[in-house]
Amino acid sequence: MEDKQFIKNFEEQVKNTIKKYKLFDKKDKILVACSGGKDSTTTLYLLKKFGYNVQAGIIDLKIGKFSDINLNNIKNFCKEKKIKINVFDFRKEFGFSFCYIRDILKSKNIKLNSCTICGILRRYLMNKLARKLKFTKLATGHNIDDEAQTILMNQFKGNIKLSAKQGPISGILKNKKFIPRVKPLYFSKEDDIRKYSKLMNFPVNYEPCPCSTKAYRRSIRTLIPKYEIEVNNIVESFFKILPSLQKQYKNEKINYCIICSEPTPGKECKTCQLIKKLKQ
Repeated sequence: MEDKQFIKNFEEQVKNTIKKYKLFDKKDKILVACSGGKDSTTTLYLLKKFGYNVQAGIIDLKIGKFSDINLNNIKNFCKEKKIKINVFDFRKEFGFSFCYIRDILKSKNIKLNSCTICGILRRYLMNKLARKLKFTKLATGHNIDDEAQTILMNQFKGNIKLSAKQGPISGILKNKKFIPRVKPLYFSKEDDIRKYSKLMNFPVNYEPCPCSTKAYRRSIRTLIPKYEIEVNNIVESFFKILPSLQKQYKNEKINYCIICSEPTPGKECKTCQLIKKLKQ
């Protein structure tokens, strides 16, 4: 009975987040950015259960056995739940596997860690392919722990402009080439998502990405419990200043990359800058 009540409460919390922040309506065609992990699989399952027009999208990064396990998990899950899955091949899109791109950039003394490189390329690719397939929303599995970590990371690094893009709906500026990114699990705790996914017997990989061992986020993740910081307090405090941050940056100009024509604040998008350095 206790587990049933937990499941009910968890699902209601996600429903309330969707409703309060008007993340979707029944006309939306939603692509869930899947990794094979607990957060995105839970997001995919709940949106399907709530009756939305939803499909899965996963980028095969070609990170050996780790990618194979995740891809196999999400394929099996989608087959069982009768959800259409779109598999995007990293090597096909960029010409190289992620590990190759990371190693070459490292050999050229490009001081970006694996997670930063991966994040830049995955966001670019998922937005581009979601637009091509005519999706109206791109849902991610980010939770309140992720958000609290991101807020602290941006604060410690002085990236206030990046913080202005946080919230249940990512970004400030609207553009026909940007597919709105939304976070249905925004107020859900990571431990609750883990518990829910285990109670529901989802076939997910609970191991972290092997390339993320030196990620700055890992340090922040350990810091929060060490000092008994409540993630809810971080996010609630942040929400008080978010409107003023968004107002400050809402008039920023959007350009189109001179190489690929994707939206970017500069002349070249970050992805094209990385690919250019890769080929130099």
